[in-house]
Amino acid sequence: MEQPPPGCPPRPDLGRLHMSLGFVLWPTKFLDDCQATCGDFFTLRPQANRWVVITSDPATVKQVFTGDPELLHAGAGNVVLQPILGSRSVLLLDGPEHLRQRRLMLPSFHGERMKLYADVMRAAAERAIEQWPRGRRFDVLPSMQAITLEVILRAVFGVTEPERVRELSAPLRAMLDIVANRRRVLALALTTGRFGRFSPWARFVEARQRADELLRAEIEARRADSAERDDVLSLLLAARDEDGRALSDEELRDELMTLLVAGHETTATALAWTLERLARHPDALAAVEAEQRAGGTELLDATIKETLRLRPVVPAVVR
Repeated sequence: MEQPPPGCPPRPDLGRLHMSLGFVLWPTKFLDDCQATCGDFFTLRPQANRWVVITSDPATVKQVFTGDPELLHAGAGNVVLQPILGSRSVLLLDGPEHLRQRRLMLPSFHGERMKLYADVMRAAAERAIEQWPRGRRFDVLPSMQAITLEVILRAVFGVTEPERVRELSAPLRAMLDIVANRRRVLALALTTGRFGRFSPWARFVEARQRADELLRAEIEARRADSAERDDVLSLLLAARDEDGRALSDEELRDELMTLLVAGHETTATALAWTLERLARHPDALAAVEAEQRAGGTELLDATIKETLRLRPVVPAVVR
């Protein structure tokens, strides 16, 4: 179909390749340019058989987020993530299956339970900061990535031994580096199933397979461990739905991969941008530091939210 379905808003006068490259490589600028040309509603065609309606109108965005999930399917919208997350990820499910999976996962992330992980986060941050160079500039993103990966391994996977944390970090980083890099993601899309074992897709499949082996080994080890634990994996293993069913190993693998991929790069990027914003605004940094010394969090919370507004880590949400 060369033209969008009837009733769709206008589309920029761009070819499909231009749309795909622009959205993947320079999403913020590309979407801003489309908005400047077409307004708050416009249509894109990132794939041959797929038209997408984009809106930046706040009232409409709220309406979409609060709309009927029977009509607006988040899982179907995220299908592009299936090769990474797996078909049983909560992000790819809709309807009763999504509701079941979400109910099984939510208790692990209850507000009070998350406070238990504060010490894990603080210790990981302190270890990373001790390694920072003094008296010169340095790239803070790799440090934020190391912090978030360590927190995920300890709080989500329940890995406590430093040697095991290091053992898991390298192969998981290899996969995360692929899926977090826009140019590499584009290369994956262009080479899926092509060019044999030397293609970007083949390298991704190899990295994913190694990550899968590690995740399945952690699941198996935790099933055999009768000790009471409070990490997310242990809580998911103990969770039961209304019919008394537990999550299968495949479901556990997909949810662990989801928590790893969705929680790693987004958090690291947000932290890096927050530090960058504060470094460029010394008055704001001084105010946040003063609030922290006084035991407050309101200004820090506002600072993080303002950073996410100015430097969004996810360019678009799909329904």
